[in-house]
Amino acid sequence: MRPLTEKDIRASFVNCSKGEANRMALPRDLAERPWEDLDFLGWRDPAAPDRGYLVAERGGGLTGVALRSPARQPGRVRRGGGMCSLCLTTHPADGVALMTAPKAGRAGREGDSVGLYMCGDLACSLYVRGRKVPDGGGRFEESLTVAEQARRTRDNLLAFLDRLHA
Repeated sequence: MRPLTEKDIRASFVNCSKGEANRMALPRDLAERPWEDLDFLGWRDPAAPDRGYLVAERGGGLTGVALRSPARQPGRVRRGGGMCSLCLTTHPADGVALMTAPKAGRAGREGDSVGLYMCGDLACSLYVRGRKVPDGGGRFEESLTVAEQARRTRDNLLAFLDRLHA
């Protein structure tokens, strides 16, 4: 992925208002991100843990999406684990979250949304490339190359983004 600027990121969002995009908390470490290893830029809002964002290159431009995940209930321990639908990384308990996104346009304003189970930290690209290891989870050994796994992750992401516009 090419390095993105704050202006690029804020202008890319398709499922929130310009005001919301201008108020969202952006990562402070944009200059230090490993852009060459990213299939998309994903981050969680540290002040609002139920909010996440991702920006991907799509169709010659950028598509940004505001995401929500269910708020964690204090004292509630989630058992089991899950698998990210984008990168197929497994995580224990809260390492995978159902992320929902309002659809773009009128459908989203009327309450339609789409959801997908994703890595809770939105670091799929780094898991695929072995740059990050999930705590207590892992990646299945596959016959696909890392490049093929990255392509699959990107294809899964693009399919999700297509559903936002349907």
